[in-house]
Amino acid sequence: MTAEQLTLEALLAHPANGGLRMIVGSGSTVWDQAVVEQDEPGLPSSGRGQLAILTTALSSAPWQQDALMRRVHERGFPIVALPRAERLSAGARQIAERLGLAVLDVDRPIDLTKACWELSEAGDALTLRYVRRVAQSFAYSAEDLAGLLRHLAGNVGHGLAVVDASGVLHEAGGHLEDSLRKDIRFDAWLDVARSGSSSAVSVRIESPTHTGLRLVLFGQGLSSAQLRALSAAAEIAMPAIAARILIDDVAAVNDAAASSGLLRDFLDLRGGSDPEVERRMLEHGWKTAGYHLGFRVIGRGRVDPFQLLRHVAQGLGRLGTDSHATTSGRGVTGWLSFPDMPPPNQVEKAVSALRELHTQTRRSFNIATGVGSMQHGSPGLASTLGEAADAARIAADRASTGWFLRVDSLGLDQLLLAWTGSDTFIPAAESLLASLRKDRNELLTTLSAYLDHESNIVATATALNLHRNTVATRIHRAQEILGIDFSDPESRLALHLACRALLR
Repeated sequence: MTAEQLTLEALLAHPANGGLRMIVGSGSTVWDQAVVEQDEPGLPSSGRGQLAILTTALSSAPWQQDALMRRVHERGFPIVALPRAERLSAGARQIAERLGLAVLDVDRPIDLTKACWELSEAGDALTLRYVRRVAQSFAYSAEDLAGLLRHLAGNVGHGLAVVDASGVLHEAGGHLEDSLRKDIRFDAWLDVARSGSSSAVSVRIESPTHTGLRLVLFGQGLSSAQLRALSAAAEIAMPAIAARILIDDVAAVNDAAASSGLLRDFLDLRGGSDPEVERRMLEHGWKTAGYHLGFRVIGRGRVDPFQLLRHVAQGLGRLGTDSHATTSGRGVTGWLSFPDMPPPNQVEKAVSALRELHTQTRRSFNIATGVGSMQHGSPGLASTLGEAADAARIAADRASTGWFLRVDSLGLDQLLLAWTGSDTFIPAAESLLASLRKDRNELLTTLSAYLDHESNIVATATALNLHRNTVATRIHRAQEILGIDFSDPESRLALHLACRALLR
């Protein structure tokens, strides 16, 4: 039988190669068959293109090592593998290198012999091996997709990844090189990609909740036989991956719904205490002790909160900081927590990380992000989340800041304006000032300017380019119509906010 020509890289990539390690030579050395004997005298006289496997360990005597290297080469073998080859002396290594003889150390020669047979003459057996390994992975209980990928990678012996056109979403058992991922064809059901010595097989994941996903099995130096076998393994594993993704999605939606309700109950306390809410927060892993930096991500158009949460949560996981996030209304609310008050440079680093997360998220979602200030304890957590919500509302109209704002960079008037933009305040403001919105809003505009200039008639007249008597008359008429005492500080503040809400 004429066997397929293989490289040592393919054999080194085999997950059951008996613990094979290169001592002398190159992974590009080719072979087509393997011969196994107890020691060198048992080898055939002609070993051209063959791999010699010896079951007797290498002698520790340098002269015997030198003689073995020469005799194996004289028989025509380009490769020899045997136990304890790591103790090959410097002199014997030089001889092997000069003769062009590849030397490999192997812990289990019989396992290596089987691996050679699978690669060179039994493609179906290799496929069956991979498929059996995939099936064994399903016997283990995985908590999530990442756990299932780890089981598969450990059993199959190669790296696995779930990818989409934007990049790697999950991986286990190795790192999928970006150059190799970019060579994957997303329009094909089954695809083989190569980049240098790296190669991968991928199959489309038929998921009811996600589109454009692929399952990838990858490694170094894989032969054509291995890639064919891994293609079959990928197709067998794909339905389980798709099912796991669906299970995780359902669990994520349920968890988001529960955590969203818990956050709403916490914020409704307005910094107060409720033992039941505190107990639920502890069960959920939410810590109120320490210091917190809140953030709020909202859609500037239609956004799926669950998809947004998934993207934000993945980004938070890469920050290396204790963090929490959940859906809230049409956006996502979250916070970073610190056991002690972080120094200013650490706070700035955290804000920069949130800004980078915002930038990355904007590539997939039309969003605005607000960040609160560093606050302490349970009341502080409620405060920083409220600040973040206000900052996010303002950020939604601030293209100049990249739709990202930090509350520490805002003035008090901007925060008050954000509050007056709420769904409950605007109708109340319209009802209060409706009687002033006649005659081209002259009374309303004058009153607003008057309050902006701290109730100063002269300053208001200058700002509006009017005579001060005109301003005084209008203010007097507005006071009569509204029936409000303009000298009362609380009434004046309410009027000021209402004017801002209607005229902004």
